[in-house]
Amino acid sequence: MSLELELQKFPKQITLKDKSKVTLRPLRREDEKNFHALFLTIPEQERMFIKHKVTDPAVIAEWCQNIDLGRNLPLLATSDGKVLGVATLHQQLGGWKRHIGRVSVLVQPDVRGRGLARAMVSEIVEIARNTGLEHVEAEFIGEQAAAVHMFAMLGFSQFMVLENYVKDMQAINHDYVFMGLSLLTDEEYAGVGG
Repeated sequence: MSLELELQKFPKQITLKDKSKVTLRPLRREDEKNFHALFLTIPEQERMFIKHKVTDPAVIAEWCQNIDLGRNLPLLATSDGKVLGVATLHQQLGGWKRHIGRVSVLVQPDVRGRGLARAMVSEIVEIARNTGLEHVEAEFIGEQAAAVHMFAMLGFSQFMVLENYVKDMQAINHDYVFMGLSLLTDEEYAGVGG
């Protein structure tokens, strides 16, 4: 299935564990201010593990003004005009990893524990599967135990842990955790090798 067909499913309303409703939809240019506000709700000690300087409005402006959903598909969770979370499917459109997507997720602290991150990652994995990707991967630092556990509950396997391998924005070393999930079905495996 094509990405265009997948995107026709949105906006989509989902119900969280506490019965509250949120709308899932791809990032739009006009989301810039509210998207930036999401990152400002994240505690500083967590922001240190984000690969980009997301408190800088210019970084978010660049993302919102140059949206390429084929390369990076940010799926926003919104409610009452606020962005509550984002799950992103990152992909390379060519090269030796073109069949693999990378998944990331971030949710406002005050809405955690309601199943939002899990629902968003499930949506992203389904999009990856339906657009022909064969694998998805996720990266964490060792202190993100809750996220590692949630991804494991969604079927991701821990492939590797490298001790003291990455540095946060304060130059402090942390363990690197690499996880992945195969999207191939048994029928697809059966056709391998003739």
